[in-house]
Amino acid sequence: MPNTRTAASPVPPASPFPSPGAGHAEGVSNDEFRAAMSRLASGVVLVTAQEPPLDPDDPGAPRGEDVGMTATAFVSVSLDPPLVLVSLREGSRMDDLLAEQPLWAVSVLSESQRHIAGRFAMKGRISDRLLFEDIAYVRGEASGAPLVGGALATLECRTEQRVPAGDHTLVIGRVLTARVPSADGRPLTYFRGRYRQLG
Repeated sequence: MPNTRTAASPVPPASPFPSPGAGHAEGVSNDEFRAAMSRLASGVVLVTAQEPPLDPDDPGAPRGEDVGMTATAFVSVSLDPPLVLVSLREGSRMDDLLAEQPLWAVSVLSESQRHIAGRFAMKGRISDRLLFEDIAYVRGEASGAPLVGGALATLECRTEQRVPAGDHTLVIGRVLTARVPSADGRPLTYFRGRYRQLG
């Protein structure tokens, strides 16, 4: 009887990358990515903006609510013209607001302002109005947004470009004003998932 066995199909080489369920196609899992990036120390800022009035054509219309968000992904981009970039979670309240409000501000927080960073990093809050109640601030002349008292530096910005990037939006802003109200003090930093002080 002739041999009817067929040759075994070649076995594909094992992939060096984990299956899609274990991580991204490139081979890094969410946990691995977070762990690696948590080793990069960063400064902490409070991004603020004011909602547009309900009726922009009516000077007597009620002022919009102030909105704030703690951010650690904030960098300078260019000196001429002066540009900065902040990364916002797609669909967050600040992302939605800055899609319609081009003016916003940044307060660079000091190590004594950890409570402010923690407060504005809370998830699931309904309104920011109460969060600003016991915080000293002045209203920016160029943006109308709150500038936190005691911050190491403050900047007011106007959005130049919005760039979708994965699950975030990169907002590039032209700096309209830059002040250093507090010459003393050390920065608040974020490292390995915690707010920290230098030294």
